[in-house]
Amino acid sequence: MNTLHEDLKKYLSGLREKKRSSLLPALLKAQELFGYVPEETVDEISRVLRVPPVDIYGVIEFYSLLYSEPTAQTIIRICTSPVCASKGSEKIKKALCEYLGVPEGTPSPDKRFMVESVQCLGMCDHAPSALVGEKTLTKIGSMKIPDLLTAAESKPENKVSGKNPVLSKRCCTGDPENIDEYLDSGGFGGLKFAMTMDEERILEVIKTSGLRGRGGAGFPAGIKGESTAGKREDIIRYVVCNADESEPGSFKDRVLLSTDPFTILEGMLIAAFAIKARKGYIYIRGEYFEQRRIFVSIIESARKRGYLGENIFGTGFSFDVEVRSGAGAYICGEETALFESIEGKRGIPRNKPPFPVTKGLFNQPTEINNVETFGYMTRIMENLAKNGDAKEYKPVSGTKLFCLSGDVVRPGVYEMPFGTKLKDLVFDYGGGIPGGRKPKAIVLGGASGMFVPEAMWDIPLDHEHLEQAGLVMGSGVIMVFDERRDILKIVLEIAEFFKHESCGKCYPCQLGTARQLEILKRIDEGAVEPDDCGKLEDIAYTMTNGSICGLGQTAGSAVMSALQLWPEIFKKEGVSVL
Repeated sequence: MNTLHEDLKKYLSGLREKKRSSLLPALLKAQELFGYVPEETVDEISRVLRVPPVDIYGVIEFYSLLYSEPTAQTIIRICTSPVCASKGSEKIKKALCEYLGVPEGTPSPDKRFMVESVQCLGMCDHAPSALVGEKTLTKIGSMKIPDLLTAAESKPENKVSGKNPVLSKRCCTGDPENIDEYLDSGGFGGLKFAMTMDEERILEVIKTSGLRGRGGAGFPAGIKGESTAGKREDIIRYVVCNADESEPGSFKDRVLLSTDPFTILEGMLIAAFAIKARKGYIYIRGEYFEQRRIFVSIIESARKRGYLGENIFGTGFSFDVEVRSGAGAYICGEETALFESIEGKRGIPRNKPPFPVTKGLFNQPTEINNVETFGYMTRIMENLAKNGDAKEYKPVSGTKLFCLSGDVVRPGVYEMPFGTKLKDLVFDYGGGIPGGRKPKAIVLGGASGMFVPEAMWDIPLDHEHLEQAGLVMGSGVIMVFDERRDILKIVLEIAEFFKHESCGKCYPCQLGTARQLEILKRIDEGAVEPDDCGKLEDIAYTMTNGSICGLGQTAGSAVMSALQLWPEIFKKEGVSVL
């Protein structure tokens, strides 16, 4: 124990910044060393970073990957997202607990194992999945319980399928950590070309391309960059990559970070040069251990080759990137909650305005985009360097990554042109439903999305058609469920997700998600009350119009779309089918 404490002290003494923004990395280091954050460790971190212990405990309690009490040598996290649950993850979790002889969340008598539910692991294309310590296990339904406890890591296959790849053209083509391979394929060519241009011209190119953010909101990326930039050199600006991919059904960031991380780094560099930013952060979800290791590795390689650091290639442009890990909080995918987390606080969204382009990270102008968006910035500049044409990337002819999972023959990431029909992606590219079964439901947009009526399965997947139909693209999640599945159970799992992930800052979301789940549980148990449908509608309306961030504003979307399509399931006892 003393040796571990000495290791922690050495880590703290080596921190470049001994202030509150180093709090979450310090707590994660303590968690890694001890399996939890002991009281004496809190005191030491408090002393070094000058953060009151009460604030530190508040942060520990907020994040699901941090613990203030002893746990077990290995924590087994079983994914209970709708796709993994439909593949039997709940039964596996119960069987694990019975095998160990302890309830969920309790260490086994020998302190070796503890079983927990996790809302999503980003492995929906390999469901059901689990995280055993830092080892990723996929398709665990075919594993015996003892083997699950001792199995070697089964790294998921990471690939992108589809039509006419643009963003994914380098994915799965070699060693993702080899900078020489990246350079040989034309890597950093877009950055080098950008650095010959005026910053205003780069932003104009991004605007002309029509690139919209790929994180869900679809805000024009060029306008965001333009709003963050400025002439004054004395103003600190930041570039932040949001890689906190935690939406059930989403796993494209995992694939990009695993197979083509340099493209994402290059996009961050291009954005930084355009807005005169000197520092960047990439915030990677806590469960993505391997992806975080890969990105740390490529940053070191890029720094050694002069693509990061001071006075890059003698241009006067200086920029560096720091990798930050999440700690298990879906809400940190909301941009301002992510800023709070990097700053060493609970990941609670800020009120808007002000917006990040003027008051973002550390209260400074910040351009924040997701992984996919930065990747497209690299492709846009590469394309411009080759033929002087950015128009290829307009929404009508651009491409988008879609995450297809559930009851389909070929789940995975698909890069498809905007305007591809939903049914073509599911039934042609995805191979349709296994075993000749019939489709029952398609969810578009993830947990925050909606069930798509069968009459709309031929809808083109682009912002314009979806907005006209009252649907959302979100981050490109498509979850398919066949005729065996119980819609009420799926809705219940989505409601449990939002209840678990609500930060509790605003009452419409805090109370609404709890009440929504309570009603759905009662309906599932057969204790239906005459006004339940009306109550659910009122709750959804209040959350949508009264919540301060997207989590609460979309927490009732799937429930309401299910209520419109299958009102009968909310009026009688639900029947579970795995």
